[in-house]
Amino acid sequence: MKIPHYPPYLDLKPVKHAHGVVQLPGSKSISNRILLLAALAQGRTEIIELLASDDTLVMLNALQALGVKWKQKEVTQDYKVDGVAGKFPIKQADLFMGNAGTAIRPLVAALSVLGGDYTVHGVQRMHERPIGDLVEALQSAGAEISYTANHGFPPLHIRSGHFHSHVWQVRGNVSSQFLTALLMAAPLMSHDVVIEVIDELISKPYIEITLNLMQRFGVTVQRDGWRKFTISAGQSYQSPGKIYVEGDASSASYFLAAGAICGGPVRVTGVGRHSIQGDIRFVEALEKMGASVTIGDHFIEARSKGALQAIDADFNAMPDAAMTIAIAALYANGTSVLRNIASWRVKETDRIAAMATELTKLGAHVEAGADYLAITPPAQLTPASIATYDDHRMAMCFSLASLNGVLRAGTHIRILDPKCVAKTFPDYFSVFGSIKQ
Repeated sequence: MKIPHYPPYLDLKPVKHAHGVVQLPGSKSISNRILLLAALAQGRTEIIELLASDDTLVMLNALQALGVKWKQKEVTQDYKVDGVAGKFPIKQADLFMGNAGTAIRPLVAALSVLGGDYTVHGVQRMHERPIGDLVEALQSAGAEISYTANHGFPPLHIRSGHFHSHVWQVRGNVSSQFLTALLMAAPLMSHDVVIEVIDELISKPYIEITLNLMQRFGVTVQRDGWRKFTISAGQSYQSPGKIYVEGDASSASYFLAAGAICGGPVRVTGVGRHSIQGDIRFVEALEKMGASVTIGDHFIEARSKGALQAIDADFNAMPDAAMTIAIAALYANGTSVLRNIASWRVKETDRIAAMATELTKLGAHVEAGADYLAITPPAQLTPASIATYDDHRMAMCFSLASLNGVLRAGTHIRILDPKCVAKTFPDYFSVFGSIKQ
């Protein structure tokens, strides 16, 4: 994977119109789930259009350290992964997981079930992101996991435990990735497993992705609403042979918002009406704000129908794409309120605090609560240097503040540390530049 070289900052000049077609990179959520499922499956899996990013490279390197053999096809993003049939060949390893939540959480669960002697750690921010709910769920079922620094957070030391419980319980109100991790690990057990969710489950569409992909690999989960999931014994992961990674719906949000903000049309390809990603519902929010949206089987297109209107909505189901709505609110008439976004606080950074700080720099009036953000746009944006907090989505969504001529002529938006986009979209700024007119 080749990561573009970025300077310490990028200056984005005001742009009045956006138009073009963008081929999306693969979905991060789908890519890392498929990599782990392919590794655990029986047989060889050919993965088409895997996302090229820091987060997928972290997973690829971890799987390699565990004895999984994979090969990239020349200069493409197509990979062949030889599954280990539910048993990692290497039983002792030190695994660096960067800041990839989609990698560390499911892998921790799988390692806990399969047993061995593993240390799992990441960058400093990963060591500040809670994992206690997952660890407690696994420990209660019989896993042997210990914290090597702060209780409730990585780094972790995993040893072979003894899973005695058929019923696993996990909280669902901090991160849906904890439930995803348990779901993906459960078929590795020799007996039935029932997973019960305590509290309200957030980000439900991401669980739909997990269940969909598990089924593609031969495992069916019986579901009782969002409270109980049963994985019957006797199932095991089987390679589907070939599997395609659809385009990233979260990444689509930036380009679709650009079309809605300043003219368009902007079309994204690689994702469409049959997407399994919850962030596809981002277009519903754009439509509520007054944009015109067209959805095909393999594309989505957005264009402006005039000034955007403020929105007041619950974004629990699509927290990543909601960040893009926060920027679109700068171009809306009135105050927009994004509700039920508490999960922002445990992402790559505390996104509620970070968004409030940076939106205020642009001249917006912002009210930040424990689980909401209210944004009133200024008459004219103030040129500013935007801190990105080593958070790829901060860098990408604030690039939209350079659109529609709302900045004064001769000024710019400065994006600090633009290389952080490598986490999911290494060439984002080049692609973004291609739609600016």
